[in-house]
Amino acid sequence: MTPLLKCDNVSVQFGANTVLDKLSFHVEPGDYLSVIGRNGSGKSTLIRCLLRLCPLTGGSITTAEDFKSSDIGYLPQQSDIQKDFPATVEEVVRSGCLGHHRILPFYTKEDKAEAEKNMHRLDICDLRRRSYRTLSGGQQQRVLLARALCATQKLLLLDEPVTGLDPEVSAGFYNLIRELNQQDNIAIIMVSHDMEKGLRDAKHVLYLGENDQYFAEIDEFRKSEIALRLERELQAHSHLREVKRNG
Repeated sequence: MTPLLKCDNVSVQFGANTVLDKLSFHVEPGDYLSVIGRNGSGKSTLIRCLLRLCPLTGGSITTAEDFKSSDIGYLPQQSDIQKDFPATVEEVVRSGCLGHHRILPFYTKEDKAEAEKNMHRLDICDLRRRSYRTLSGGQQQRVLLARALCATQKLLLLDEPVTGLDPEVSAGFYNLIRELNQQDNIAIIMVSHDMEKGLRDAKHVLYLGENDQYFAEIDEFRKSEIALRLERELQAHSHLREVKRNG
């Protein structure tokens, strides 16, 4: 199967600081890749590379013939500015179609139909006239996901999409992503700090460490020394929090 996207020995260096070093992995149609690693391991730089916003020092990123970087539906981490975005839900969702546009200053009938379909899919039609800034965090993420789906039906790039959401809303969002992957065959690249939930539905895993990196199918990853080490660290951290909680 021809990969939708392939990174081959990708390196990125800022001055004397090497952020990514000869990183290789691929994403196939319908794949679900979970990208995990500590802060500062290069996850944000990788996202920028995939979106062609960061120049490579070495290596290459290639895509299938019928797929280009602008076909990636991107759901970024929410900033305070994004949360206060002054637009209606419908306007935000429709803006996901702009990447398809020639230089037209208006939305086509097809754009509007696509936005309507994705608002229905994400169950936010009743919010269409609401101001985005007045929504809850979970509702805002559904709006941004509908916007990303207007950009693509092939690959979604999700950067810590449940940050700041309560556990129940987070669980519902993960379920929604699983449905899009399994029922609609949309490939997923999920960047997450939550190893347990972030790996639950993954088919492949890309681990970025300070001095190592590892790409493998999920079953192979779970048996790896890296996964065992991360599990031990997670258990130690949980134990420490319990001790502090109990005084």
